[in-house]
Amino acid sequence: MKTRRSDRLVDMTRYLLERPRTLVSLTHFSEEYESAKSSISEDLTILKRTFQERGIGLLETIPGAAGGARFTPYMTQDDAKEFVASLVNAIDDETRVLPGGYVYLSDILGQPWFLQRIGRLIATQYLREPIDAVMTAATKGVPVAQAVAAQLNVPFVIVRNDTKVTEGPTMSVNYVTGQSQRLEKLELSRRSLPMGSRVLIVDDFMKAGGTIRGMASLVKEFEGQVVGAAVVAEGRVAHRVIDDYTSLIHVDTNKDDGIIHVAAGNYADEIYANFEENLENKVK
Repeated sequence: MKTRRSDRLVDMTRYLLERPRTLVSLTHFSEEYESAKSSISEDLTILKRTFQERGIGLLETIPGAAGGARFTPYMTQDDAKEFVASLVNAIDDETRVLPGGYVYLSDILGQPWFLQRIGRLIATQYLREPIDAVMTAATKGVPVAQAVAAQLNVPFVIVRNDTKVTEGPTMSVNYVTGQSQRLEKLELSRRSLPMGSRVLIVDDFMKAGGTIRGMASLVKEFEGQVVGAAVVAEGRVAHRVIDDYTSLIHVDTNKDDGIIHVAAGNYADEIYANFEENLENKVK
């Protein structure tokens, strides 16, 4: 159906936002709106400029017969700073401290506004990285994994301590927890993750990092590669068993006195140290 430019722009925006990291051919848009490819190219130029000015994401146009347009969402550092400050404010409450120095986050991770931005911020770090799947451990990390996977437009898989018969054949690993040094088991259905996948590991809260290390071992059993690890919040701990990770929030807790201090995590250094360079290279 022939459409006006204003209508095309609205509908093209919706289409691209719903399909992040997906190459959409100019032919598709041209046929959908019964418009010349030259007009579609002009529309994409408008959207590209607007997305960049508003800090929504990167819209690439790839020339050639196999080319098209691809939208990659990201969050600017200024927007990230403002969002993380809102997270700090929401978490800075001594009633959130749980036994063992953990922090109650379920209500925050149940709010779509927070989740959508958590997913976008974590995905920003992997602007140039091909990722096949997001992995998390049941159950608190599930909403985080879903939010990140939505921004990357990839599946997410859930690792469990005990799988059900409905999971079918599974792959399992034994790992030592980071703090209590207990031996635990993680399992994942063989059908959940293709062999050789590039995997991003996420979780809601991390102390010593034993669970993340266990998931990394499970990825290796699938002959995959861990692209990175990210958590919404990290707690204070004397010794951490992993070094390479991204955290949005750092929380110092004490089981007797509640939360001592809530601050931004290491996200600024991990995500934005090379952001402009990655963005420039992505455009090329």
